[in-house]
Amino acid sequence: MDSQKFHHPNSNHHQKRRSAYQKEGEASGRSHCESKHFRPNHQHHEQSGPTPGPNPLSSRCLSTRRELYERDFPVYKQPVEVGSFSLDSERRFFNDSRQLRYYVEPDRTPNFDLRDGYRDRFIKRDDSVKEKLDHILRWILANKSKLSSKVTSDKSCALDVDFVTWRGHLTKLLTTPYEAREGWLLAVTRFRGTLYISEVETEAARRDRESRTGRHEEMMYWGYKFEQYTCADDVHSSPDPGGVVNTNEAFCTVVQTRLADHRLLFSGEVDCRDKDPKAPAAPACYVELKTSAEICTPKQRSNFHRFKLIKWWAQSFLPGVPRVVAGFRDHEGVVVGVETFPISKMSHLIKNEHNCWKPTVCMNFCCDFLSFVKQTATEDNPSVVYLFCYEPHRDVTFSIHRDSQYSFLPRWYLEGITRSQD
Repeated sequence: MDSQKFHHPNSNHHQKRRSAYQKEGEASGRSHCESKHFRPNHQHHEQSGPTPGPNPLSSRCLSTRRELYERDFPVYKQPVEVGSFSLDSERRFFNDSRQLRYYVEPDRTPNFDLRDGYRDRFIKRDDSVKEKLDHILRWILANKSKLSSKVTSDKSCALDVDFVTWRGHLTKLLTTPYEAREGWLLAVTRFRGTLYISEVETEAARRDRESRTGRHEEMMYWGYKFEQYTCADDVHSSPDPGGVVNTNEAFCTVVQTRLADHRLLFSGEVDCRDKDPKAPAAPACYVELKTSAEICTPKQRSNFHRFKLIKWWAQSFLPGVPRVVAGFRDHEGVVVGVETFPISKMSHLIKNEHNCWKPTVCMNFCCDFLSFVKQTATEDNPSVVYLFCYEPHRDVTFSIHRDSQYSFLPRWYLEGITRSQD
C-alpha cells in the first residue's frame, strides 16, 4: 500500500508541505492531537447534566471554534478495505458482497423520473428501529482473526484498533465546526481496550423524523430511485428501473485507517462499484451516488458549495471513495443533468467562496474529538457509557451513565469477544 498516493484534497496546500498521508513510521511516537482545546467546563455545566455515582468527575468540554483547528492537515493513512458485508431485504446480515451493485453511466441529460414507483414499488426500512453498531459487531466476530493484535498478547486488548464506529458518525464529527442547525449525541463505551462510538437520536431529530411531510418522504425516496436507474446487479446486466426499491438492502465496506495516532475501524454503506474489470481495488473502485436540486442561480451554486459539498466530501473522503456522481433534478423530481465530482477536486470548487468550509478544520476537529474521548472514557466497562453532546454554537460536553438505557454493546458480542480471548 502506497499511502503517498492518497492526497490531501487541496493540492496547493499539499505542495507547500509534506503529504498529509505519510507512511506509518513517520508519525510513530508522537500525537498530532494536543489537549489544548479541552478546558474545564465551568461555563457549560448545564449541558452535561448530573454525573451519577459517588465520585463525580469534573466535567470538561471541547471547543468547536473553527479557528482553533486551522493548522496543518493531520496524518491520515490511506484507508484499506479489510472486509465487507451485505444486508438483505429483511436486514439480515451476510458476511459477503451479495448486495454489491455496479455503476452504469447514464446520459448527461437522462430525464429519469424519480417519482416512478414511489406509490407501488417501494419497501421502506423502518428508521425508528435503531440498529446501533450491531451489524459491524457481527462482522467483527466473523472476522476477528483480521483484527487481533499482532504485536502483543495483552488480554486486555481484544482488537488491534482504538475506535470502532460507523462512517456516518465520523462524517458528523468532520462537519461539526460548520454545523449550525443540527446537534448530535454520541455514546462511547470502552471494552477490552477499544472505544466503541454509537449515535443516540436527539429529541430534535426524533421530532423531525416523526413529523416529516409526505413531500419530504417522497424526496428521500428520490435518492434511492436514482441509484436504481444507475446500478446493475452484476457486471453483465443493466439497471432495472421497473423493479422494487427496497431500502432495507445494503452493501457495506469495512475499512481500517489511522488519523494521527488514532487507529480506526469503521463501516459505511457503498452505493456501487465501477464496472470496469481494470478498476482499482476497493475502496478506490467505489462510486457514491447523490441527487440534488438543479442549480439555476449563482446563489444556489454558492449554497451548494457551502452546505452540500462539505457532507459529500466528508462522507467519501473518510473511506477513500474517489468520486461522487450527482443527478441534478427539477422541482418535479426529473433528473435533468448528471455530473461527476472527484473528491480530490472539491476543495478547488469552494476556494472562491467567502467563509467556506476547510478540509483541514474538519479533520483536525475530528482528531481532537477522538483525543478528547480517549482522555475522558477511561473505565473499561461495557455497562458504563460516556455520552458526548453537541449543540450548535456550543462546546462539546459529556455525561457519564452506568447501567442505563444508553448501553449499546449486546451480550452476544461481549460473550463472543470474551470467548475468543480465553
